[in-house]
Amino acid sequence: MHSNQKAAKLVGIFFILAAVAAIAGLLMYDPILNGSDYMVQGSEHANQVIFGALMELILVASAIGTSTGMFPILRKYNETIALWHLCFRFLEAVIIAIGIISVLSLLTLSREFAAAGSPVSSPFQASAILAKAIHDWTFILGPNFMLGLNTMMYSYIFYQTKLVPRFIPILGMTGSVLVLLAALLEMFGIIPQISATGALLCLPVAANEMILAVWLIVKGFNENALHNLSLSANRK
Repeated sequence: MHSNQKAAKLVGIFFILAAVAAIAGLLMYDPILNGSDYMVQGSEHANQVIFGALMELILVASAIGTSTGMFPILRKYNETIALWHLCFRFLEAVIIAIGIISVLSLLTLSREFAAAGSPVSSPFQASAILAKAIHDWTFILGPNFMLGLNTMMYSYIFYQTKLVPRFIPILGMTGSVLVLLAALLEMFGIIPQISATGALLCLPVAANEMILAVWLIVKGFNENALHNLSLSANRK
C-alpha cells in the first residue's frame, strides 16, 4: 500500500511537470513558430528556442513517468487496457519528440538563412515550411489526439475502480472526447490549430489532469479501493 501511495504522488508530480513544461515550451517557441519573420527571429532568439526544446524534453520524460507510474495500478484491473495506455503514452512521447526535432531543425535553417545574408528567395523557405508543418502535425497528433486516447483509458479504469473520486474520471472521460474532437476538427481544417474554440475544447482535459495531480499528491489512491483491487488481481 505504501509503494502504491508513493507511486500516486509521483504520478501527480509528473502531471504537473508535464503541464508546466508544455506551456513553457510553447511560449519559448514563439519567435520561431509565429510571425512572418520567423526565419530571422529564430536565429536571433536561438537560446530561447533551445530552452523551449529542453522544456519539451521534460514533457516527454513526464509523459513516460505518468504511464510507468500508473501501469502497476491499472494492470490490476485490466492488464490489456494498462498495456494499451503504456504503449500509446510512449507513442505520444515519441510524436512530441519528433516535434522537438522539427523545431531544432527549423532553428538550424534559421541560422543558415541568417548566415547567407537573409536572401529574399531561397531553398531555405521551402525547408522551413516543411519543418513547421511537421511540428504542427505532431502538435495535433501528440498532445491532442493521443492525449485523448490515453486519458480515456486511465479515466475509465479510475471510474470503475473508484481509486479516486468519480467526478475526476468523469471529467477525464468528458475531456478526452472533447480533445479528440478538437484534434479531428484541426486535422480537417474546420478550426485553426490555435483558436479559442480549440482552447475551450482542450480545457476540460487540462483541468482533469491538474485536479487529478493535486488529488494524488495530497490524498493518493483510495486505500479501500486499492485493497479490493489487489484482492481481485490475486484471484485472477
